[in-house]
Amino acid sequence: MQFDEILEEHLGAFGIYQKRIYLLMSTPAIFCGLQLLSPVFTLNIPKHRCALPGVSNDTYAVQGLDHEILLNATIPWKTEKGVSVRDSCLIYKDDVPAGQNRTTQECNAWVYDNSVFKNTVVTEFNMVCGTKGLRSLANSILFAGLLVGSMVFGIISDVFGRKLSVLIAVLLHLGTGIGTAFAPNYIAFVIIRFFNGASSITLFISPFVYVMELVGPSKRTYAGVIIEFFWCFGLLLVGCLAYFIRDWHHLQLTITAPVVVILGLYWIVPESPRWLQSRGREKEADTILRIAADVNDVTLPKKLFDKDTLDDGPQAKITEMFTSPVLIVRTLIIFFNWLVVIMVFYGLALNVGDLVGDIFLNFTIGNIMEVASNVLVLLLLDRLGRKLLHCGCMLLGGIACLCTIFPVLYWNQEHEWITMTLSMIGRFGASGAFAIIYVFSAELFPTVVRNSGMGGSSVLGHIGGIISPYIADLVVLVDGDISSALPLIVFGVLTLMAGILALWLPETLHRKLPETIEDAKSFGKTTGKRSYHLDHAYDTNIQHDNPAFDGY
Repeated sequence: MQFDEILEEHLGAFGIYQKRIYLLMSTPAIFCGLQLLSPVFTLNIPKHRCALPGVSNDTYAVQGLDHEILLNATIPWKTEKGVSVRDSCLIYKDDVPAGQNRTTQECNAWVYDNSVFKNTVVTEFNMVCGTKGLRSLANSILFAGLLVGSMVFGIISDVFGRKLSVLIAVLLHLGTGIGTAFAPNYIAFVIIRFFNGASSITLFISPFVYVMELVGPSKRTYAGVIIEFFWCFGLLLVGCLAYFIRDWHHLQLTITAPVVVILGLYWIVPESPRWLQSRGREKEADTILRIAADVNDVTLPKKLFDKDTLDDGPQAKITEMFTSPVLIVRTLIIFFNWLVVIMVFYGLALNVGDLVGDIFLNFTIGNIMEVASNVLVLLLLDRLGRKLLHCGCMLLGGIACLCTIFPVLYWNQEHEWITMTLSMIGRFGASGAFAIIYVFSAELFPTVVRNSGMGGSSVLGHIGGIISPYIADLVVLVDGDISSALPLIVFGVLTLMAGILALWLPETLHRKLPETIEDAKSFGKTTGKRSYHLDHAYDTNIQHDNPAFDGY
């Protein structure tokens, strides 16, 4: 008896027992969201200018007439978006007599506007002006941790079990999260954050794999999307906490300490019975399933497992997807979509701190847009199909981001709210596409290369995540009036390209999914209802023993 037959026909695809476990194992995703987007606040760049030489009590806010006179004599002015502001990085040389053409030089000390945040990592390590690229590097290293963590902990999960993987991730997350708050310098900060990123993504991946292994095929689409609402709750929570906690050290400790409650899952939740059975521990798996049957009020057959219980099917190398023109084009489109979707998703989330208006309101609106897009996907994915919904989300997000060039070129600063609105629409599209791309691409890869295909997609996606902070920070890395819209324009162009290319992918909803390379070559040319065997093959291969899946 195949494992999914046990779930679907005997235990129940998503019974009371599975729902309880699902709720418990989805909670770690909250902490993943808390940590991965906390840099919007902890690495925020406040307004700043050069510190006045020899003035020990200098502040960013003007203290009075004498202070203003001294500022005018020391700090040059510049025009930014049609408005005169004091330069944030230059100071007049003090050896030039008044009345002559004065030259400027870069300073090495700054004062910061603390009206929004008491302090941030940027203000503590002076990551501004000549070293402003350090913020992009810090976020990029964090996302590099996601790439390494998803692979390393994926192996740990497959070899030693889902529970142990979560336990190690929680301990590492707790240690690195607290360590981040006390990092003495920039180098220590980015090293600790690398490992924190590796543990954070594992708090999503390992529980995700666990719950998908315990849910029947007919409910996996819904289960795969609903867990993302826990991630969204983490985003809303970090925005709320940041509003009340304006010191980055205290905020970092606050979002880290509660993760200790997840340690209890190791003793409350049993090991994944599918993983146990795959490791030959059938007696333990049988015991867990029978406990689940009692909770679900159903009766299981006396003999559950046989040699066909886990049908992984034949395997092939991903290189076989590059043996014909149609497969080459399809694979490259899938890879490119993964790279762009994750790049734009994280990039737009990080960019919210550089938009006009209140950072907390903008962050919350962006998160609400993400929740709304996930609801839309949940309702329409099995109605409209993967291709139409994915392409629609990509094109909507791309066009919205690209349109930000118009308020920059043709309107004044009073219309910057239009740029913010378009950014939020772009976030809506990117979030929807993110929720769809995993299901869509997994169905496009044939069974024999599905694991390796998804692994390759995951790696490309994480590379996009590593690049995203640099694009998001173009607003501070590039001078000029167009800099505020430049990240959105880049994201818009890439998203539009990926969305248009995705139109060449075949629809997979209600289709018999490809099992072999030959099936993949002809897939899309014929139609037909999807058989249970193929449905089972799809679900088993994309959800089982796939350490490369990255989720968020």
